[in-house]
Parts: sequence; structure tokens; C-alpha cells
Amino acid sequence: MCISIKKLTASFLALAMMTSAFVGCNRGSGSESDNSGAGQSASGDTIKLTVWGSQEDQDMLTQMCKEFADEHPDKKYAFTLGVVSEADAANEILKDVSAAADVFSFASDQIGSLVSAGALYRITKNRESVEAASTEDAVRAATVDGELYGYPAVSDTYFLYYDKSKLSEKDVQSLDTIMQKDIPNTKTNFAMNLDDGWYQAGFFFGAGCTLFGEDGTDPTKCDFNSERGVLAGEYMIDLVNNAKFGADFDDSMVKSGFADGSLAAAISGTWNSKEIESSLGENFGTAKLPEFTLSNGESVQMGSMANFKLIGVNSETDAPLDAMELAEWLISYDNQKLRLEKRSFAPANKALSEDTEALSGKPAVSALTEQLQYATLQASIPQMGSFWKPAEAFGQDIIAGNVTKDNLQEKLDRFVQTALSSVAGG
Repeated sequence: MCISIKKLTASFLALAMMTSAFVGCNRGSGSESDNSGAGQSASGDTIKLTVWGSQEDQDMLTQMCKEFADEHPDKKYAFTLGVVSEADAANEILKDVSAAADVFSFASDQIGSLVSAGALYRITKNRESVEAASTEDAVRAATVDGELYGYPAVSDTYFLYYDKSKLSEKDVQSLDTIMQKDIPNTKTNFAMNLDDGWYQAGFFFGAGCTLFGEDGTDPTKCDFNSERGVLAGEYMIDLVNNAKFGADFDDSMVKSGFADGSLAAAISGTWNSKEIESSLGENFGTAKLPEFTLSNGESVQMGSMANFKLIGVNSETDAPLDAMELAEWLISYDNQKLRLEKRSFAPANKALSEDTEALSGKPAVSALTEQLQYATLQASIPQMGSFWKPAEAFGQDIIAGNVTKDNLQEKLDRFVQTALSSVAGG
């Protein structure tokens, strides 16, 4: 992702469109064909497909689309590339499905709302081979009511970055150890965005809580206000009260903290790996998230929320078969490997995720892969959209000191009630 899924949702959308026309040509010729001749489809028509992706992916998508056209010399394609981030995809598509892209990248938590609105084309071409090539969790994230609606492209969760000159490999196994250390010339031992529900949920999951039931499909259930949730909340309160904790670090603060040496460890994802590695050099360290100790003395592994970048096909596309073929091309082994190499994105392709040679030299991806063992798949039901604001409010209240151990249960009850409100109140 990227930067945090929910933080991106509030970001400004770059709507400037970048048009690139690629036409089928003889394989390996390296030249575009004109409006007539062998490059045309049998009907002589140009197949026009609009593709949306993030700003950072534009060059990569251009390359992928060009190669797709090269691989299909019997047809003539014209691609229009547009800048819409995965986090903003659903918002933009649902404004007017008929005007949206034929093929687009989106965050998996949006699949419920997109399917409910009838905006996604059900995958009917090569469904079995797409599922067989993808990891089990990725397929789950792309499936609604037994039907496949997305092509898994990227696995995503968060993990720990740390400065090896400040913390050892053993130190980062425990958040308690990280917070107890006195590190010279270091203002913040550990940082994260506590008011972002995507990250905050890691404490609740670590304590054994569930969001929308065990499998994330029950919109009436959230036990963050249970006894286990209270234990997680108590830990967060203590953490905020420690001066060595950075509670509201966004991506820019994490990167600048590592760059100026004031930060020892932080939670983030692969999207920041290149800049952090550039700052830390030989002291660049990554690891799964640490364990932490609850007030009852129990040590638990910090969880995380797993998400996926999916490729979707617009239900109103004029060329569904070609759009599905392009979407499948965009998530091929080779193209997921290209994302891995260029963007350090963890693959959703099963074979690539198990390819140790391909993953070698990618410490951020390795840490992400290890953390996925402790991750909870982000719910794809529409109710997920009701979770983010109360999670943000709860985190902000803790940071502001408005949540205490005396009123924690009340605050958690309100948190859960609001997260489920659209179900309870209609």
C-alpha cells in the first residue's frame, strides 16, 4: 500500500489523466502499428481500455500494458491510464460507474461496497487458474458470497523497522524491552499511528479480540470491549504515558525520524522501505512486530491487519473479456515480480511468495511475510467502513489523555457501539 490504507482515503485525488495509446504490434518489433493492417483485431476495431492505478505505478502500468499489447498482435488496443490510488478507488468509481475505468486497482476492504453497488464484474474467465495461482488469503479477500470479483496483485500488512545501531535483533522481539531501553541521542524508542484503526487493531488482535466475528463476515460482532479488549486498551494507555513513545507518527515523521537519528523503531509497511533503508544504510533493520505483555502478566504477539491490492474489472465495461484478460495479465507471476523489484511489494502469487531466490535481498518483504502469520485479514463486508472513524476517535482520545483505566470500559463500549451502529440503528 502504500501508505496507510485509511490515511490515504482522506488524501487529495490526482485526477489529471495521462493518456497513452498502445496498439498491438508484431511481437518484438518495438514499434506501434497504424490504424490499419495486421495489428487490428478481426473486426478492425480498436479495443479501448481505461486503466486506473496509483501515481507511483504509472510507469510500471505503462510498461505492463505495452507488453500486453505486444503479446496480442492479432488485436489492436488503446489504453488510457489514469491516476487514482487504491485507497480512493471505490469513492471515485461509485460516483459514476459508467464513467470509471475498465480495469482498476483497489484496496481489498472496498470489495464489499463495490459488489453491493454492482460495480465489479464477476470473474468468469480463467477463474480456477487465477485462484490456483494466488495465496489462500488473497483469494478470500477477493471473494464475495462464493464468487471471485478481484484479481490478487499485492499482499500487504505492516511490520517493524528499526535502527540496528540502537536496537539489537533480540531487543526488537519485545515491545517492553524496546520501551525500557535508554538510548543515547534518541527521542523516540518506538513510534506508530495509534489513531489509525489499521495499526491500532494490532493490539486488540494480539490480545485475542476479533473484528466482525472469527472470519470477519458478521457485521453485528466486535469484541474490542471484552475483557481481552480492556487488557489491550490498558497497554495502549501505558504506552502513551511513556515519553519514549511516538503515538501519532505518520509516514513523513517515521521517515524523518530515521533520517535524523531521533527514532529507534517504528511500525510501517513496504511502501517506505527504500527511503528508510537509504537513511539507515548498514543499520537498516526489519522484523515482525514485537510481543507485548498484558497487565495480567501474559505475553502476546502483536497482530496486524492484512490487506490486499486487487485488480478489478468494471461491471459496465464495453469489453469484459479483454478487460479480464488484461487484469489477469497485470497479476501474472512476472508482473508481480516486477512490482516486487520496483516497489518492494509483497506478492499475492503463491509461487512467487515461496520463491526464496526472488525474495532474497528484500528484508522489508521478508519481515512482512513473517508478520502475515500473525495477521488478521481485513474484513471486506460493507460494515468495515463503519470501523475507521470510531477507531480514530478512540486513538485520539487515548493520545489526548481522555481515556483512563477508570473510564476505559465505557470508552470501549462506545467505540464498539459506534462501529456497529449502522447495523444496530439502520
